Amino acid sequence: MSSVVCVDVGSTYTKAARIDPRGARLIRRAEVPTTSATDVLHGLDAAVAAVGGNGGDLYVCSSAGGGLRLAVIGYESLVTAEAGHRVGLSAGAQVVHVSAGLLSGPGLAAVRAARPDVVLLVGGTDGGDASTLLHNARRLAAARFRVPVVVAGNAEAGPATVSLLRERGVPVTLTSNVLPRIGVLDPLPARGAIREVFLRHVIGGKRLSKGARFGSLVRSATPDAVLAGVELLADLTGYGVLVVDVGGATTDVYSALIPDAESETGPQRDVAGTLWRSRTVEGDLGVAVGAEGTRAAAVAEKLDLGAASDDQQLAAAAAVVALRRHARGHSAGPGQPRTGGRDLRDVRLVVGSGGVLRHGGGEHVLGAVLGDLAGGWALPEQARTVVDAQYVLAAAGLLATDHPEAAAGLLDGLLKA
Repeated sequence: MSSVVCVDVGSTYTKAARIDPRGARLIRRAEVPTTSATDVLHGLDAAVAAVGGNGGDLYVCSSAGGGLRLAVIGYESLVTAEAGHRVGLSAGAQVVHVSAGLLSGPGLAAVRAARPDVVLLVGGTDGGDASTLLHNARRLAAARFRVPVVVAGNAEAGPATVSLLRERGVPVTLTSNVLPRIGVLDPLPARGAIREVFLRHVIGGKRLSKGARFGSLVRSATPDAVLAGVELLADLTGYGVLVVDVGGATTDVYSALIPDAESETGPQRDVAGTLWRSRTVEGDLGVAVGAEGTRAAAVAEKLDLGAASDDQQLAAAAAVVALRRHARGHSAGPGQPRTGGRDLRDVRLVVGSGGVLRHGGGEHVLGAVLGDLAGGWALPEQARTVVDAQYVLAAAGLLATDHPEAAAGLLDGLLKA
């Protein structure tokens, strides 16, 4: 095999990278506007042609059409619903709704209003409560909710839950419990199930292409591919990695930390489990269509934006706010405790991504992040910074399974940049 081509079909641009898997090197990269208004295959084929990759193997990820929208329905807000929320984010989804407890009429209406592509139904540890999981499945089934459901709750109640949904024609996938025991988070089976549902149901449902070829090419949601690249980067280096990706509409943050045995078993362990490799997406922060959201968030966080017309300044504000939210965690409402925060003090590598950073704004944006002394979170103590100027994280994640040496070579090039 002479080369492979990795393609990321984004909402704005389609980016292609031609890679020599034997030499583990990037040959050429290009980007073209995503052709969502007609057929995304037009832009994909143009990007592949631009790197001279016609006829080679294609590895494609996509966030076009808004990516993957996920609703999480759980049993208790600080335990299984929180665990499901964390798993959903790590699966490359934008979590658009989280609820806990018995699903009511207004609760069902709130799920519908969030317009999810997939519902993650969780609840109860293995051998624990089963009634809430079954009740919520009945409500979804009775409402003839046609959105695909991934069931990842109490293992004993799983088959009955699936039967309730399947009898009413709801597409359903059963997988292992995301929280089999208190404090033990098992994200991988649910992540895999969500990925398969995304590929099987969501890609085609977004009507991004007129035929079936695009759906057959896409291997994952883009954030899922990037997280795989971040995880590999942490494994290769052996230390904590933090990535901030500032886009036109959203700002994503990824962190891959080194497991701490005391955090897993000690008295202060998190009842919803510890997710050492995590992602958050901020749908209100960006530098193009998300600019107004960035300005509003900057005001709320008491950041000085000045005129806020400069893309670098907007990108810096988006990155700072996104990192604050990622590190501090989130709250279910006013007066509620924060959950899901991240201790990033041991991060040794901070990677910046996104058009503004790749086109000369990396030093300013990452400097703002690491100089955020008033953010309410502990900054990395000994971190170097690098910009993913060649956009190799997604490509490395796509290649990690089939071509691990090539993926490692791309990341080594990033480290040497």
